[in-house]
Amino acid sequence: MLTIENLNVCYGQINAIKKVSFEVNKGEIVTIIGANGAGKSSILRAISGIVGIRSGSIKFFGKMINGLPPAKIVSLGISQVPEGRGIFPNLTVLENLKLGAFSRIHAAKRNERKTLNNEINLDMEKSYGYFPILKKRENQYAGTLSGGEQQMLAIGRGLMARPKILILDEPSLGLSPILVKDILGIISEIHKSGISVLLVEQKAYLALKLTERGYVLENGRIVLAGKTDELLRNDHVRSAYLG
Repeated sequence: MLTIENLNVCYGQINAIKKVSFEVNKGEIVTIIGANGAGKSSILRAISGIVGIRSGSIKFFGKMINGLPPAKIVSLGISQVPEGRGIFPNLTVLENLKLGAFSRIHAAKRNERKTLNNEINLDMEKSYGYFPILKKRENQYAGTLSGGEQQMLAIGRGLMARPKILILDEPSLGLSPILVKDILGIISEIHKSGISVLLVEQKAYLALKLTERGYVLENGRIVLAGKTDELLRNDHVRSAYLG
């Protein structure tokens, strides 16, 4: 489904990502774990077209997506929930969610608009189903939400693009342990609904318990890969990431 081969990402003279290769198969939930600064977000930004790559390839269902603009990548079925949430604080919850469907609205022909509006309304209800508090807050400015509610909104907005794969960058960042458990539980539900998931997390134990396969990223390179139950037993992972 999503295949990355020998990916190199540079910022000036700094080689942040070095010959990284991995894949997410259809229906999978996969994690990349690593310390802060290891390069996890750089990989995700490259996939979404936010940063350019020096070399290597990124393929989605066998087709190269290198160099495509971010909006086109979203329209193909790749939706990213960025680190820090990236919500629009001066827009309402409802407006933020509708913006998640922008690529679909932009691509629709005039005679398709009525059908699309119905689909968007259904998708809005699905997002509210995952996050009922957003329904109660739909006319509230997003900037006034709590941190946990903003993370829910960011995920809900990502789902409005009807992704084939949902990419999540540090969804637990800044949240209380109880909210982290709730968010990860909802991510599991989203995966069970048929959406593939690529999860990047610093909370390695939680990420490995939630997912099926994992990759360990250190200093811009993948140093370990395997089924998550194997990684949980790996001595290096245990000492470096699990305490």
